[in-house]
Amino acid sequence: MKNIIAYCRVSTAGQTGEDKFGLDAQREQIEDYCRKNDLNILDWYIDEGISGVCDNRPALDKILYDDEFKNPPYEAVVVAKSDRIAREIKLYFYYEMLLSKKNVQLISVVENFGDFGAFSGILKSFTLFVAEQERVNIQKRTSGGRKIKASKGGYSGGRVPYGYEVTNGVMTIKDSEAEIVRKIFEMHAQGVGLLQTANKLNDMGFHTRKGGQFYASNIKSIIENEKTYRGFYKYGGADWVKGQHEPILK
Repeated sequence: MKNIIAYCRVSTAGQTGEDKFGLDAQREQIEDYCRKNDLNILDWYIDEGISGVCDNRPALDKILYDDEFKNPPYEAVVVAKSDRIAREIKLYFYYEMLLSKKNVQLISVVENFGDFGAFSGILKSFTLFVAEQERVNIQKRTSGGRKIKASKGGYSGGRVPYGYEVTNGVMTIKDSEAEIVRKIFEMHAQGVGLLQTANKLNDMGFHTRKGGQFYASNIKSIIENEKTYRGFYKYGGADWVKGQHEPILK
């Protein structure tokens, strides 16, 4: 009986969006495969809430890089599906290479590449290409949805302007910051310079979002966002539209 370790990955805790292949389903497939192929599962390694294109995964990194796995007491790493290791083809083969240097086999239950002999390499490349293309398509659909939402003035992602916060996907006024925004524009209307404005805010005990002091650059960024504070919204390179958020400046 060969000793193996099992690896699972899920993108989101709730398994919504593109990743519906939950932990229970992955465990069941791996356990069934190992039972049929006389493989003994020594341990389970699981990464939760991590995308298949992310190359920083604690559980997988432990398998690949930790000193305790220099001479691993197992002969294979078993995954339910190849895209649990990576959705990017180059990243997948890189991980497979690292394991092979330890004389450890990488086994995918669903694809079972080993059953296809001379064609296994071609099939593996094609399967991973499909997984990578699926990721690209998901990004396109997500991007399209954001653009539609942005065209109607709804918050569609990215850094939230000072004075606002995001609540349930909606940009709402953050009162403590909005007070500072109004003061900045009051001083700007009076002709007060950027550095003077920053110094006055610091003297009054106000702080930036990160809790630091204001500088001229902070004031400049806020002033340049005037259209947002007056109720307009822009996403990426699109045109300004009437925003769905409440204006800070009337």
